[in-house]
Amino acid sequence: MDQGVGGAVADVAPHVRPPGRIRARMLAAIDAAAIEVFARDGFQGATTQAIAEAAGISKAQLHYYIGSKEALYQRILQDIVDDWIAVFGFADAHHGPRQVLGDYIRRKMLYSFEHPARSRIFTAETMRGAPMLRPLMGQSLRRTGQAAAVITGWIDAGLMRPVDPMLLLFHIWAVTQHYADYEHQISFFRGRDVGDGSDRERLIAEVTDFLLRGAGVVQAG
Repeated sequence: MDQGVGGAVADVAPHVRPPGRIRARMLAAIDAAAIEVFARDGFQGATTQAIAEAAGISKAQLHYYIGSKEALYQRILQDIVDDWIAVFGFADAHHGPRQVLGDYIRRKMLYSFEHPARSRIFTAETMRGAPMLRPLMGQSLRRTGQAAAVITGWIDAGLMRPVDPMLLLFHIWAVTQHYADYEHQISFFRGRDVGDGSDRERLIAEVTDFLLRGAGVVQAG
């Protein structure tokens, strides 16, 4: 059922999709295509023609749904920032560094395996000075400061060695995001696709052990 003019209820044939669902499906296809193109070509190299072709629509159809390449890129960046915030969780600090950091490393690794293109867009934007990303990072900056304070608390409690909390976070980001940003290099040298899922658990375990040992996280923490 659908609302007609003036709020009257009108019958809709079962095979006809409501316009809202059609729009949502089209925007999802456009976003997926944009992520592919922005990750491959960067913001400067990407064109709306390439995005339209990747989405399987005409350029005119694309511009019916987006205001501009800049607006589309900004929306993709906001989605990625929202992803990072969702992954970045230190709410259960009382569980200690072994569990909290271990869980965070796992989430970051899984994100790299499952969304490598999104990570590469974030990295490329950062490497060009983050002109469109910086205005979106306020909440991330606050959350990072809170996480650093939690790590300081663990250090004061003797649950890990006295590392620089911010540098520890940088090291976690660097190692975990490497599996997205350098996915093809890793696959080449290992002779297998890093995203095929066959040994994800071993990779997560190796990275987690490496980072926690480096931070001097005690076994009981």
